[in-house]
Amino acid sequence: MRNQNQPVAVEGYPFIALFAFLTLVFALLGWGLLTLLLLALTLFTIYFFRNPERLVPEGDDLVIAPADGKVVFVGEVEEDRYFKAPALKVSIFMSVFNVHVNRVPCGGRVVDMYYQKGSFFNAALDKASRDNEQAGILLETDSGKQLLFVQIAGLIARRIVTYPGIGDVLQTGRRYGLIRFGSRVDVYLPLDTEVRVRLGDRTIAGETVLGQLP
Repeated sequence: MRNQNQPVAVEGYPFIALFAFLTLVFALLGWGLLTLLLLALTLFTIYFFRNPERLVPEGDDLVIAPADGKVVFVGEVEEDRYFKAPALKVSIFMSVFNVHVNRVPCGGRVVDMYYQKGSFFNAALDKASRDNEQAGILLETDSGKQLLFVQIAGLIARRIVTYPGIGDVLQTGRRYGLIRFGSRVDVYLPLDTEVRVRLGDRTIAGETVLGQLP
């Protein structure tokens, strides 16, 4: 899968190249203020698509945060697409200042995937889980447990990128996709999962432990 070693996600290259080119053009034209604005935009785009290395915790059945951001929901919900039963949901909201490369929360095999067109409400709102454009992966661990993690577009986000396909075997903490410019990731877990985060906590993708599967 892409972006396993690059310090900047490859999806950002076209934007960085465009803004850098415009910066150079207006610098040659002597338009100082516009040049500075475009330079700032170029640097912010590099910052937005940064892809840092992470130290993935080791442990049986640990569920790791798939995204950098703030925990905006932790609790029991009805998951009707796959589980058809109550599940624990942990939602992480990513602002434009967070790393947007997403990581696999738990090792296992991709047994199903879905994509849903939808709205672009503020991703911090809980109705975004239901109504917004999204892409989900149903994963089954070696021990037979299943979890669902869903990339959700936000108010500004307009592109969800997901690398794996059905049947792929994923490793905990590996990069598996990204969402451009502000978004959210929901993780649905078995009801008896031991959750280790609380509302308002800050997470680091690939490092923060969300919980431990039963």
